[in-house]
Amino acid sequence: MNAATRIALAAATALAAAAAALAPAAAAEAPPLNWVALGDSYSAGAFVRPWAEGDGCGRSAVNYPRQTAARLKVRLTDVTCSGAEVRAGALEPQTDMSGPPSVPPKGGWAPRPPQVRAVSAGTDLVTVGLGGNSVGFADIVQKCVERGLAAFGLGSPCSTHYAGGAAATALEGRFTALRADFATLLREIRTRAPRAKVAVVGYPAVVAEAGGCRWGSWPQLGTVAKGDMPWLDSQERRVNTLLREEAGRAGAVFVDTYSAGTGHGVCAADGQRWMYGIKDDLTGEGGQRDAPSELCRLIPARGEACTVLHPNLAGVTHQAEAVTRALTALGAARR
Repeated sequence: MNAATRIALAAATALAAAAAALAPAAAAEAPPLNWVALGDSYSAGAFVRPWAEGDGCGRSAVNYPRQTAARLKVRLTDVTCSGAEVRAGALEPQTDMSGPPSVPPKGGWAPRPPQVRAVSAGTDLVTVGLGGNSVGFADIVQKCVERGLAAFGLGSPCSTHYAGGAAATALEGRFTALRADFATLLREIRTRAPRAKVAVVGYPAVVAEAGGCRWGSWPQLGTVAKGDMPWLDSQERRVNTLLREEAGRAGAVFVDTYSAGTGHGVCAADGQRWMYGIKDDLTGEGGQRDAPSELCRLIPARGEACTVLHPNLAGVTHQAEAVTRALTALGAARR
């Protein structure tokens, strides 16, 4: 190496060192966002294998919070639980869990603390998927099954039952209580996590259309009369409307999982359904089984479990897609 080359190399090395010294330090990688998922069985992904056993909440390992967290690489605290109501579950302790496993152990499951306690000043994102249990949707479906059986599927005996009298008054009272409780929950979230972005996750379409449903088919709606199916759909849409309105009042976003699910409800053809029927075969990986309750064993169908109108694997994946889009829009993918 001649003198000129050595001088040029020294100069280049000096310039590189000077540039490195003057360059700003590389930004430290931002820590992952903290996400708390609150919700009931529709958020827990109940009956989609594999689920965590031991607490009665039936949270699936592939429910929409966990699928979405993996996609966005956020730190998830999943406190969703089957059977949760806005009051008894999110705001107050929950003592009534519905699994799976659907049959509780001797002595029952231990009470769950209020889900909202998982929210703190360090929480960046909160999703809330609640409301159906507060209005007693499972009880309504059971009533429709019973009245549809007694009527041999004729007419609309269930919606007639709820059209007036004590049943109508009780249902209206539940919707009134849901609105008040949901507003309280959103205020409590804001108090606990003033800077968190909040998304309210609506319910997917269960029976947006009756075409394709057969009376007496338990992988669908069992003995619910076809004449009652539009009314059942109207009650679900009413819950979603309430959730959307309260989200708007609280400055939260609403995640619509219903619209894209029309055509994929419980009456859709096999391969197109995103919903389990009343008694159906389980979806998801693994060989877990859900021992049927005494009532479930009475249903004359071959389905593995009384899944009672919950999203199947395709359904929870659809939910995850919608929630991923919503949280991305809130900034989750920019960290």
